[in-house]
Amino acid sequence: MVCGSERLVNFLDLGLQPNGNCFPDEMSKTKEITYPLSMSVCGNCWLVQLDDFPPPEIVFTDHPYVTGLNVPIVQHFQKLSKHIVKKFQLPPQSLVLDIGANDGTLLSAFRELGMRTLGVDPGQRTGKLARANGITVCESFWNQAAGKALRTLNLAPGVVTATAVFYHTPDLHEFVSGLAEVINDHTVFVTQCVYIKNVIEELQFDHFYHEHTCIYAIRPLQELFAQHRMRLLDVEFWDVHGGSFILYVAKDSSPLPTSQSIAVAIDTEERAGLFRLETYLDFARNVNHNCERLVALLRRLKEEKKTVYALGSPVKGSTLMNYCGIGPDLVSMAVEVNQFKIGRLTPGNHIPIVGEEGVRKQPDYYLVLAWNFLEYFIQKHEKFLRAGGKFIVPHPRVGIADTAGLKEWHPDA
Repeated sequence: MVCGSERLVNFLDLGLQPNGNCFPDEMSKTKEITYPLSMSVCGNCWLVQLDDFPPPEIVFTDHPYVTGLNVPIVQHFQKLSKHIVKKFQLPPQSLVLDIGANDGTLLSAFRELGMRTLGVDPGQRTGKLARANGITVCESFWNQAAGKALRTLNLAPGVVTATAVFYHTPDLHEFVSGLAEVINDHTVFVTQCVYIKNVIEELQFDHFYHEHTCIYAIRPLQELFAQHRMRLLDVEFWDVHGGSFILYVAKDSSPLPTSQSIAVAIDTEERAGLFRLETYLDFARNVNHNCERLVALLRRLKEEKKTVYALGSPVKGSTLMNYCGIGPDLVSMAVEVNQFKIGRLTPGNHIPIVGEEGVRKQPDYYLVLAWNFLEYFIQKHEKFLRAGGKFIVPHPRVGIADTAGLKEWHPDA
């Protein structure tokens, strides 16, 4: 996807899996379509990538994720928007273009800071939510044609953002070609991405799903942008989504300097083993071992007559539960706040999804599928934990959290 090399080595085959963001009902559950979900790494540029991509229209057009319902991300975007405006001293009324704008949550934060805003996103449901909030969102995938169309409007964005969407494209060069159409020497492209270093070290294999066509390290991105006469300016590492980087990119001709952080990050990646095949093979073995432990814990709780619900039904939860073979026999219910999911079934394993207000009796345990927001859930469900309830956390080692904190679970305990 970056260098065109055929030196691709498969290191983790997650089997046939449904679209993790398509929630069937009782009538449609027998008609689910599954797709291969298998990850490879390029032995030349070391990009980690999905082997097969379902049609983007199937994955994104009717996308149910709504950013505004995710309280930690709303707070993160408020912080991030202020950080970007300050970092680059954006003048009032600068244009911020957000690719993958969803319901306009990030753009709303920029608007509150006095910026002009424009979004691009193919999502039909989320686009309506954004426009209802006064945010203009063009209903389109991002590619070179979209970039050319916006260029004809003589737009001059000060910043182009793509948070958690730059790794959703099956053609990276097409995406960057679109950027090249709309940016000038003073535009900064800001992308926030899940970091493969964290994924490997924390066994976060459920970041692999059909939306995520690749998971980045900094080195392959340096090569990608160089092919389009662009260069990396700076990189920062944030805790969001279990460990992400925020990368700043500009044209080669930009007056902005390149920070030493880029070279430091790539050196750190090499020392972490991200450019060695053995690292990925070891990762796969550790993932499988941890999955076995998670299933063993759930089976023991079932034998003990304990009830387990899933906390949330994020797409990463679909990868986790379908690969581990976790179904309604082990997790009897999933609890959600998203109206587009409530009343339906989780993909593949068909666990009933109910709204928070529909939980008449709390379970003994919640399996935290959105583990990247564990701290938030501990605060939100403090009453549940103080009453003796517990959280099951799948990564990096299966653990149980209660009022005393998080402890790794041992099968012989």
